Amino acid sequence: MHLHIEPSVLYFGTPVALITTLDDDGGTNITPISSAWALGSTYVLGLGDDSHGLANLRRDPGIVINLPEASLAHRVEAIAATTGAAALSPHKAGAYRTEKDKWGLGGFTPSPAELVGPMRIVECPVQIEARVERIVPCDDDASAVHARVLRIHAREDVVVPGTHHVDLRAWRPLLYTFRHYFAQGEEVAQSFRAEY
Repeated sequence: MHLHIEPSVLYFGTPVALITTLDDDGGTNITPISSAWALGSTYVLGLGDDSHGLANLRRDPGIVINLPEASLAHRVEAIAATTGAAALSPHKAGAYRTEKDKWGLGGFTPSPAELVGPMRIVECPVQIEARVERIVPCDDDASAVHARVLRIHAREDVVVPGTHHVDLRAWRPLLYTFRHYFAQGEEVAQSFRAEY
């Protein structure tokens, strides 16, 4: 028997992403998000309309989608209740605080991107440079950002030697399920489309 439920959020499980965007002063802001997925060479990102990261993307379309591993959960959470915006929106007031140095707060190290302006996060084993092509307004004061992937950087230890494949036994992405952090579990099956 199935029950009718109305959960407060619909986060059944998605990877965490730390997106980096350019501030108007040329600095790089970090925005943790939990709504990110890929469709071909497009990454779709869900951002609140009052997000400082979204304001940055409306001004400059360059973005780096940094994918943290599970061991970084505490660093992600250290910056989760912060914003790079000088003033808090009514929605964020009381729950968030302004923080210009999210790099120091989270213990993250910047590294230059090759094709876009924002910095990459060294500690994240996968970093995806992209350019925003479209921002689509959604309900619930949010927008879906469509970003074209330009270049992917992967730490050597998460790549199968001699290939362009992520080593699924080494890669441990940080996942977000109903506002809790999880690591990837054991493999239970393989798709007919798997390449190795």
